[in-house]
This record gives sequence, structure tokens and C-alpha cells, in this order.
Amino acid sequence: MVAGCVIAEECALAVSAERMWKVSCSGDAMLKACAGSFDAVDVEGDGGPGSVTTLTLSAAAAVAAGCGVVKSRVLARDDAAMLLRNEVLEGSKVSGQLKSQVTEVKLEAAGDSACMAKFKVEYERLDGGGALTPEDQAELIGGYLALMKIVETYLVANPAEYA
Repeated sequence: MVAGCVIAEECALAVSAERMWKVSCSGDAMLKACAGSFDAVDVEGDGGPGSVTTLTLSAAAAVAAGCGVVKSRVLARDDAAMLLRNEVLEGSKVSGQLKSQVTEVKLEAAGDSACMAKFKVEYERLDGGGALTPEDQAELIGGYLALMKIVETYLVANPAEYA
């Protein structure tokens, strides 16, 4: 368990929770939905707890993210509750300041073709200090929100995909 600070954010999405969940839990679907953002999505394991996902970012995405690879391990995955909890092993602009980082996303239906993504990032700083600066917090959570918006854009443009 991460001891330290928590960032929480919600993001309304104009696609169903079921469609977002299907993409969020599939390396192949993420690669397709996020074309241009990732060069590769590799999953070691069955996608459940213990599985390790390595996202190799495209050159443009790597500049924006401040790294070329993001690697995470699944801590918990509840398909019925549409809840995914990951430990970030490497990646992001602020990772160099962090001893540990755990992310959680929960998708909740908000109508037939909409959902709410509830994000939480728990982290502990290397220096034992308190919260990151507001700018670094925004950078940290912003990457996750941007990724969900990319998936949303793809799914809205391709309504039959992952239906």
C-alpha cells in the first residue's frame, strides 16, 4: 500500500462504461484506439493481478510524457465493478520524484452512452516530503485523463467498435 498523498479526479466520457472498459483492459484495443500515441503495448500475463503492461510511446507522445516507456503491474482488476488498480513501475515526468505510485480507475455508467471515469493516484515522494506541487500533480493526473479522452475520441468516431 502506498503511504503519502492522493490525487483524485473525475472525467465525464461520452461513451458507455462497457466500451471504455473493453479498451482499457486490452493491449491490442489500446494500441488501436490510441494509434499515434503508442508504438507498442505489451502485456505479460492474462491482464489480471500480477500482469505487467509496457506501453512504448510514439516519439511525439514521449516528448509530451517526458519518457518513452510506461510500465505498470496490475494490483487488482474487478470486471464487474469496472475497477483497475495498477502500480507504476516506470515512466512519467514526475516519476523521478516518487518512491511509489499506484493508480486506480473506476468506470461508472452515466446513461446508455456515457460514463464517469473516477481516477485516483496515490504516491509517496522519494524525499519523504508532502504533496507534489500543484503543477506536478496536474501533470501526473493529466496524463491519465488525456489517455481516456483519446480512447473516448476513437470510440465516438467508431461507434461499432467494442460495442
